[in-house]
Amino acid sequence: MTRDEITRRLLRVFHDVFDDESISLGDSTTSADVDGWDSVSNIRLMVSIEETFGIRFDVGEYQEYRNVGELIGGIARRAN
Repeated sequence: MTRDEITRRLLRVFHDVFDDESISLGDSTTSADVDGWDSVSNIRLMVSIEETFGIRFDVGEYQEYRNVGELIGGIARRAN
């Protein structure tokens, strides 16, 4: 799976979890950039990502990713 494919699928997850089609993602996007992205929604987001990509993160990883670019890297490592 290419980085672009991951990004497109990830964007759909963000739109669904936050119920906001106006969200756009870049490598430097953080929780501060997305309205409503707090600790509770982060869990929903990560579970949705796991389901969408058929992967599993360790619980500690949920807080390790500092931005979307790092999250995409984590997905890429597991999805291949």
